[in-house]
Amino acid sequence: MRVPVECGDLPFLIKRDGTWLYRGTPINRKEMVCLFASVLKREDDGSWWLQTPAERGRIQVEDAPFVAVELEWSGEGRDQVLSFRTNVDQVITAGAKHPIRIAHDILTCEPTPYILVRPGDGHLGIEARINRATYYELVALAEPRWIGARHVLGVWSQGQFFSLGDMPSNDT
Repeated sequence: MRVPVECGDLPFLIKRDGTWLYRGTPINRKEMVCLFASVLKREDDGSWWLQTPAERGRIQVEDAPFVAVELEWSGEGRDQVLSFRTNVDQVITAGAKHPIRIAHDILTCEPTPYILVRPGDGHLGIEARINRATYYELVALAEPRWIGARHVLGVWSQGQFFSLGDMPSNDT
């Protein structure tokens, strides 16, 4: 097996809003972004790489490299199926292989939702951040459920339940 030639740092940046920049200039051709996205890799140390069979170079990613921009759903309860379209027109259906997770800002506690697009080369995967409008659609489909001693609000997809957060306490 041929080992790709290391090219060092490449002048690519993927902004938090999903915009791909080359040397500070947006790549406006969606076909080019989709081509680069198809060779995007993530190492176990969290670094991002564009890697072809011949070459590989490190790039910078502000948050997640993709953004989930649309939600389609069918069914309800345990039979519900949630599918997300990303900014590179990839459709990912939430489930055991594509879990939804919620991260919280350390200062504001504001939730940021993600869905796993594909595994990385280690324990860190390649995710899409679910944009705000799509997240609100997701919350509209949510239902309460007890998970252990926690009362949470979450959604079902392909028989998997994904917590979106704790239910507000009535203790106030």
